[in-house]
Amino acid sequence: MFFRTLLHTLLSRFGPRLGHYDVARTRFITLPTDQDILRHMNNGVYLSIMDIARFDMLHRTGIWAIFQAKGWYPVVVAETISFRKSLTLGQRFTVESRILGFDEKAVYVEQRFVRPTEGPDATPGEVEVYARGFIRGRFLKRTGGVVTIDELTDAVGAVPDEVTVPNWLLEWSADVAMPATRAPAPSVWE
Repeated sequence: MFFRTLLHTLLSRFGPRLGHYDVARTRFITLPTDQDILRHMNNGVYLSIMDIARFDMLHRTGIWAIFQAKGWYPVVVAETISFRKSLTLGQRFTVESRILGFDEKAVYVEQRFVRPTEGPDATPGEVEVYARGFIRGRFLKRTGGVVTIDELTDAVGAVPDEVTVPNWLLEWSADVAMPATRAPAPSVWE
């Protein structure tokens, strides 16, 4: 994953520039090291590839340069992924990444693993979704503390009206949130 990350970091410098809320399309190929014993891409690899695609999006939208200048960096708070179809060795695929919006503390990103639709009824340009993931992320300051959403939107610009987080995703976020304080360890799984 290290070399793939370096490669995409370099490629993102030369990729087409995007607006802050545009869909970023990052191309990949399934490698032998991505495979599990069932000869398809391991579920954990999807999450690592999502990381790379988000960094590509941040670079190409110019947001990464803003974060670097301010001493900010992103962290994932929660993530979820659903699979529809397996990616196998040597398949080319694209990860489509887009910012869905914000709540009072975090940013939400949708990422889809897609391939061109195949077969006699396929429409040119149409894609088939193989997997789809969502992340809830925050931004931290290298000097300590959390970047507020107001600080974030002041730095990257106004949020377009169509950039909104679906209610179900906000509910999911609340449901999977870890407690803010330490609690005693339970004696059995609850």
